[in-house]
Amino acid sequence: MIELTVDGRPLTAPAGQSLAAVLLQAGRGVLRDSPSGAPRGLYCGIGVCQECRVVVDGEVVRSCVTPAAAGMRVTTGRT
Repeated sequence: MIELTVDGRPLTAPAGQSLAAVLLQAGRGVLRDSPSGAPRGLYCGIGVCQECRVVVDGEVVRSCVTPAAAGMRVTTGRT
């Protein structure tokens, strides 16, 4: 198990699991809002649609293809 931070809150997760899976398991199905305000989250699950974008340590990533790692600081578009 690893520890990371999501929107300033600690979270424990299995190492190597996709960040999207970790967030979904933690009840974080909505990861950001579209420019029109519609909720967005995991959609394709293979890195094509980019709906699951989050910021990890200052860099925008697709959470469905990014493995969770110890010490990650994840910021979603929602708090």
